Amino acid sequence: MNDAIAVLCNDISLSTQAEALAQQLQVPLLCDQSPEGICDYAFVILFDKKNIALQQTGRKAPGPILAEFTEGAVDHRRKFGGGKGQMIAKAVGVKAGCYPEVLDATAGLGKDSFVLASLGCAVTMLERSPIVQALLGDGLMRALNFAREQDPELYSLLQKMILVTQDSREYLTALTEENFPDVIYLDPMFPERQKSADVKKEMAAFHSIVGKDEDADALLPLALARVNYRVVVKRPRKAPFLNGHTPSYQLEGKSSRYDIYTIKKLPDHLNSN
Repeated sequence: MNDAIAVLCNDISLSTQAEALAQQLQVPLLCDQSPEGICDYAFVILFDKKNIALQQTGRKAPGPILAEFTEGAVDHRRKFGGGKGQMIAKAVGVKAGCYPEVLDATAGLGKDSFVLASLGCAVTMLERSPIVQALLGDGLMRALNFAREQDPELYSLLQKMILVTQDSREYLTALTEENFPDVIYLDPMFPERQKSADVKKEMAAFHSIVGKDEDADALLPLALARVNYRVVVKRPRKAPFLNGHTPSYQLEGKSSRYDIYTIKKLPDHLNSN
């Protein structure tokens, strides 16, 4: 996997961070180059003045993959989405007066965590891939810097999102009962069957560089033993149950579904704002 990627730093102010990631991944560190002109590596993790992004190399490469919370589809969903009527809200148990604390143990680029925070939940995010950690951390920092001056509502929302740079299994194993989250949310990497160009670009890159969550089945029993109310697993609609474990009930959409494993009933009032 590492032979396919290098770290590319085009901003001297980020050189320490870029060097640390290159050392962690044990991949080459390149400087002051255009991704279009790089032939020896299929992807670079690009550090520049604008953002940190996963970028395919070569002249006809698709655009960068990055975490983005201030524009695009994620921000549009915050402003014009279905609110508490969304499937994810129903799956997690969000309703008037009830805003569960959520541990997103497979955070990825933070899209679902952002939706849950926009619904009023405090969300702790875990992401084991150092590459995705770097993208997510950068996206959060850029969004905070923007929102601090220009969007107080977004700034307040982002305060509900905490990124913990620790492996999910290690974090879950170390949890003690007084620290159990209300809900654990799992959306493990799975071969994507949607046909949109954006999904194919993003998922193909993630699968080739980050890899699939081959040990995803092991997360479910850990989560079930360390949660107060429920575990929610997001799956492609026709995918098998995680760990072969039949859920308490399901919510199904056109392309995906939520498998809900209940431990006990959520109270009517929880962490009310």
